[in-house]
Amino acid sequence: MLTVETATECDSWLGPLPDPDEFACRVLAAVPLESEAEISLLFADDGFVRDLNARYRGQDKPTNVLSFPAPPSPGPRQLGDIVLAYETVAREAAEAGKPFSDHTAHLLVHGLLHLLGYDHETDAEAEIMERREAEILETLDIPDPYAENRANTQIQA
Repeated sequence: MLTVETATECDSWLGPLPDPDEFACRVLAAVPLESEAEISLLFADDGFVRDLNARYRGQDKPTNVLSFPAPPSPGPRQLGDIVLAYETVAREAAEAGKPFSDHTAHLLVHGLLHLLGYDHETDAEAEIMERREAEILETLDIPDPYAENRANTQIQA
């Protein structure tokens, strides 16, 4: 079971996601875990995420989602923090023609998988992580966000 502590720093989230806490808990519950764990989740704006991205990753720009793994500690398993940037998530969803909630769900799953040790630094890692994301999103009746890329790769191959 995953315990999710959420906070909303940016009220813009409340338009497309009237209850961000319930939404996040429902989406993240679809990610199988080996043991009980806890995460913190912040629904923020681009300015907030840009500041974090500059401070912790040296990239002075907003991004859609950031994940910060927690250091090992005694007690309940703390996985870490996930932060989402409203304007970037909304823009990406609109540009891709995807429902805002589907794109947000994808980024929540992506962020949690990072906290569980998945990464996408290499093509092989990316393929594993993307397939895992697609499998989890399928349980939520959300289309594979990478399906078009895979189809294009198969056509070019």
